[in-house]
Amino acid sequence: MKILITGGSGFIGTNTVDHYLEKGFEVLNIDWHRPKKEEHLPYWCELDILDREGLLKKIREFAPDYVIHLAARTDLYGKSLEEYAQNTQGVKNMISALRETPSVKRVIFTSTQLVCARRNPKNETDYETINFYGESKKIGEQLLRSSEPLPFEYAIVRPTSIWGPWFEAPYCNFFHMVMGHRYFHMSRNSATKTFGFVGNLIYQMETILFNTPYDQVKGRVFYLGDRPASAITEWANEIADELGIHIPTIPFFVFRMAAWFGDFLKIFGIRFPMTSYRLTNMTTSFENDLDSTFSVAPNPPYTRLEGTRITLDWIRSHPDMK
Repeated sequence: MKILITGGSGFIGTNTVDHYLEKGFEVLNIDWHRPKKEEHLPYWCELDILDREGLLKKIREFAPDYVIHLAARTDLYGKSLEEYAQNTQGVKNMISALRETPSVKRVIFTSTQLVCARRNPKNETDYETINFYGESKKIGEQLLRSSEPLPFEYAIVRPTSIWGPWFEAPYCNFFHMVMGHRYFHMSRNSATKTFGFVGNLIYQMETILFNTPYDQVKGRVFYLGDRPASAITEWANEIADELGIHIPTIPFFVFRMAAWFGDFLKIFGIRFPMTSYRLTNMTTSFENDLDSTFSVAPNPPYTRLEGTRITLDWIRSHPDMK
């Protein structure tokens, strides 16, 4: 069986490529970035999804049975919507190429929880974006829906706060801060959020892609993550317990001052671990509705503690990955 993974050189993509290679699939990773793992090189095609003709040619040549579309610009530093063309025109190019590839049976299009900043969206098309990244992903979802009917089955997934091996900021930084005794609890209670270990996300995507009847999938949105939601302090203590260390608590005003300092540095293009945006994120609870996901994928294979141990082992074996 053939599976195409766009963006397979990124964090989630690397884990996804690993998973399907281990399962014996014929895998193609389309990404303009080199894979993080040397053993993934034979399965990589260096290609920008903005290259419409190149994308069409490569996808038709590979003739995948299934597709996981992860390729996107995902940072929050863009200063205009045009900087996120991979998330808008790139989706348009993918739809066009997949229309012309009759082998394709089902596709997962990856969006983001940031398409709706409300705690309780009314429905799957209730949008409220707060940055250009979220806006670009909203447009990507709308392009997909407006292209119906399509000759293949599809679902939209919105990953929550995902972490695990091969991750990057912010949760890679979080682990390293705890490990380096540079993480502190704030005196004010931290927020409760939906987090997700990447191994469970892959299980959820795989179930949606292969093991869910079409009437439960067609065009629907699935948030990907673990439940119950939890406070970052609980998770930090869990990591600290595995390391045999204690996390001290410091006054909230220290975090506020650090955030103001980070805001000041940002004016000059200097990145700092704490800003007012980051502090607000840390202190605002946001729990995603995972009912639809758990109705089709009810048995995630990893507990948070198991994921934490796997991630700590990965960090120890990859000391250069920061």
